[in-house]
Amino acid sequence: METYGHFINGEWIQSEDAIPVFHKYTGKQIASIGKASKEVVSQAVANSQSTFQTKKLSETERYDILMKVAEIVKQRKEELAHILVCEAGKVLKDARAEINRGIQTFIASAEEAKRIAGRGIPLGLGGKENRMAFTLRVPVGVIGAITPFNFPFNLTAHKVGPAIAAGNTVVLKPTQVTPIIACKMVDIFQEAGLPPGFLNLVNGSGRETGEYLLEDERIAMFTFTGSPGIGRHIKSKTGIRKVALELGNNSPNIVHNDAPDFDKAAELCVTRGFSNAGQACISVQRVYVHREVYDRFMEQAVKIAQSLKVGNPEEPTTDIGPMISEEEAKRAEEWIMEAVAQGAKVVSGGQRNGSLLYPTILASVTDDMKVVCQEVFAPVISIFAFDDIEEVFRKANDSNMGLQAGLFTSNLSLAMRAAQELHFGGVIINDVSTYRADVMPYGGVKDSGIGKEGPHFTVQEMTDEKLVVINL
Repeated sequence: METYGHFINGEWIQSEDAIPVFHKYTGKQIASIGKASKEVVSQAVANSQSTFQTKKLSETERYDILMKVAEIVKQRKEELAHILVCEAGKVLKDARAEINRGIQTFIASAEEAKRIAGRGIPLGLGGKENRMAFTLRVPVGVIGAITPFNFPFNLTAHKVGPAIAAGNTVVLKPTQVTPIIACKMVDIFQEAGLPPGFLNLVNGSGRETGEYLLEDERIAMFTFTGSPGIGRHIKSKTGIRKVALELGNNSPNIVHNDAPDFDKAAELCVTRGFSNAGQACISVQRVYVHREVYDRFMEQAVKIAQSLKVGNPEEPTTDIGPMISEEEAKRAEEWIMEAVAQGAKVVSGGQRNGSLLYPTILASVTDDMKVVCQEVFAPVISIFAFDDIEEVFRKANDSNMGLQAGLFTSNLSLAMRAAQELHFGGVIINDVSTYRADVMPYGGVKDSGIGKEGPHFTVQEMTDEKLVVINL
């Protein structure tokens, strides 16, 4: 059984205290990680700061290292995908897809390393002063990267890849429930030729190790993916330091009566609501279907949901694996039962077996039910019938979250209205809220976060713009 401590200055350091890591389907322990003390965290940050101050990698060197990382990941894809299956409970096809996405994220990050540039500034003073002005983009320093369990490879790539591309150093803290893939990534960076000190890793819980990171003012910027509650805590602890927060959502998806393909809309809403056991910030959660096509949509949705295979994620034909823990599956089950007690109807699914929650479709829901107004983060979708698009836009916006929303329509004017009026970081037309290309600007408004992901946009977040004025 593998044991990982902490990676500092190019070496693994063992820890006296250990945290077990479990197979999310069998429940068996598969590895253990260390629990970083405050002293270990301080050592990692100090080394990252010293490295940033004394060592530099050229743009070409950063590009070459990140491209080499992508190549090594490609060679080890099956091994890495299997790790995701075991420690995250991902079904095999989703695990392979995540590794493929991570490869592209590293390639895109490598390309950005050669494109970092400032801009010319027209001063326009109106006088006879002979001055020239321009800006440079410079790395911010030490990046504290705190990563989640649901996409533990690709979302880590979205933080580490751009940070290295921009010339920063990184202290990485993966979540304690899916840390193995991050540890493997650190080894891959070392194999790819990243010098010691540019990427350090500390293991442990968010409550302890994460808090030690937040308290260390040598960290210039934090990048975090997780819940709005923890995001608010990070913001409150970091003061005026930079943060990039990718938080939650209760994604609305609207199927109008002029949708170009109702069956395709139903397929996308169901499969993207249940993929990764619904554990994605942009998973389909609220579905508003025009009453004229509601019955047809519901019939198709139930048919698709009941065709999905639930079970062992290691089997290639499995569509939905376990949730991250039995406790989370129980929590989602309780939300379903509470909704039913309040008048909702379970149209499909609703059963739980340990950490497996069968894909659930709810009808007759109301706006104040937890499965609707909060982020369910489980394979549960709620379907509403609507008559008035104005009312639907109002309901879609009636949330403290705003990451992404989807709309199916053939009406260009309606699509452009949605783009203007839906208060979300992304509005996806004729696809679901779950759509994400890894190079696009990705981030939310309201309690869904601050800042943008996507390698080009993350590099902008992870650099400072410096003004230079020359008196000629």
